[in-house]
Amino acid sequence: MRLTLFSDLALRVLMFTHAAGDRLVNVEEISEAYAISRAHLTKVVNALTRAGYLTAVRGRSGGLRLAKPPEQITLGEVIRATEPDFALVACFASGNQCAITKCCELQGVLHEALGAFMAVLDRRTLASIALRPKDFRNLLRMPEELP
Repeated sequence: MRLTLFSDLALRVLMFTHAAGDRLVNVEEISEAYAISRAHLTKVVNALTRAGYLTAVRGRSGGLRLAKPPEQITLGEVIRATEPDFALVACFASGNQCAITKCCELQGVLHEALGAFMAVLDRRTLASIALRPKDFRNLLRMPEELP
């Protein structure tokens, strides 16, 4: 299984925002830090805001901050909100045309594996994977005003 770039960026945006603490961050800053497209990042940020993980503050001195404590944001929730589907194989998708679906055991095994994968993500929170502001400063050249 491979997560989409969208989900990967969603997790990285949340980690960056968490590391900023109370300071508002903006899309431009995150885009520069990760060297990724501002346009693509804007879509990710919009999805995270609609899903209730980020709060957007409008205006000249606006920006983004976490909408809830990082201990309340599970990785499983974020992945479910950002992945388009979990069709690991053709028989998981709607309109399944596989000739052996009725007698195949693979589908059950893969459902079990997907469940185990998501169970691990459901046990972990943003707080459990977050880097410290100092780590981001060193790795991504964030502004020095961070704690």
